[in-house]
Amino acid sequence: MNSSCSFRTVSGPSRIAATLTAIALMVLVGSCAQLPSTEVTPIVFKPDPVTKTLESEAVRTQVVERNLGVDQFRLRGPFEVSVRSGQYIQLSAKERIPADFYLSALGNNAPLAILLHGYSNGKADHAYQGMHLATWGINSIVLQLPNRGSWVTHGRTLARVADHIRKRPAQFPNIDTRNILLVGHSFGASAVSYAMGQGAPVIGGVLLDPASFGKGLATALGRVGRPVMILLADESVFPARGREVFLNNLRGNAGELSVRGAGHEDAQFSLSDDADNQERLAFLSALTAAAISISSTGQLDYAWQSYEPAIAAGRLFDARKK
Repeated sequence: MNSSCSFRTVSGPSRIAATLTAIALMVLVGSCAQLPSTEVTPIVFKPDPVTKTLESEAVRTQVVERNLGVDQFRLRGPFEVSVRSGQYIQLSAKERIPADFYLSALGNNAPLAILLHGYSNGKADHAYQGMHLATWGINSIVLQLPNRGSWVTHGRTLARVADHIRKRPAQFPNIDTRNILLVGHSFGASAVSYAMGQGAPVIGGVLLDPASFGKGLATALGRVGRPVMILLADESVFPARGREVFLNNLRGNAGELSVRGAGHEDAQFSLSDDADNQERLAFLSALTAAAISISSTGQLDYAWQSYEPAIAAGRLFDARKK
């Protein structure tokens, strides 16, 4: 195992001071790529009046209660991030899954988002998304699975990864292993759907411009009982294969919307991508709002509320829910 890249982290009293003042000094060291030039939010969170510390649940509650709009999440959040790249999740003696960990300095049993890439892509293509979620208090693990082959099989692997983490809280400190959500792009979104359809122990999912894979996808979607937000590219720019299958077959507590002018690859965000790309920022901010909504409330109501200004402005459109 190795850790080739890390953002500045703090511990002990320094960590408390940093979180209380909501300072995020995200400094890359070593030979890592330069961070996208996204600014940091000026928002300061209030500590618990009794413990005098910030708790993950309290921070997420404050986000929801402040009714922050989706554009707020274009900025990096206030929390520092520890990056542990080149790690593995050991599912068995012979099976280990490559993964990069993005751990929020908020700690205190923060929720976890597990991100999976799509066809011909890899974990580096979602590195900035994983880091960005961690700056908003949501730990992230970005997986690397074979980027070809059966995405039905990848769904089973993804369910096993979630189950592995869920049953081993001692191995994943500062992660609330009861509060895991899945995020997938393109065929990776099909894999997320298969994982959730077979009962992966997760609280919900976010599908990034999903593409349909496998004859059993509609059946798997019909078995999903947790909230799912579907974020689509602009169909006039790129119509992902079978994208209508997802919302049509989910049972309920689901919704979708499109990002104006966005293509399929805009649903990704690597550390080397241009932070001025408005379509990628729109996907990133919508993903963050959905992840906070699901992990905080188990519902999509807050996400929909945060999207309203962008929908009214036409940046997000074709919003549907069920």
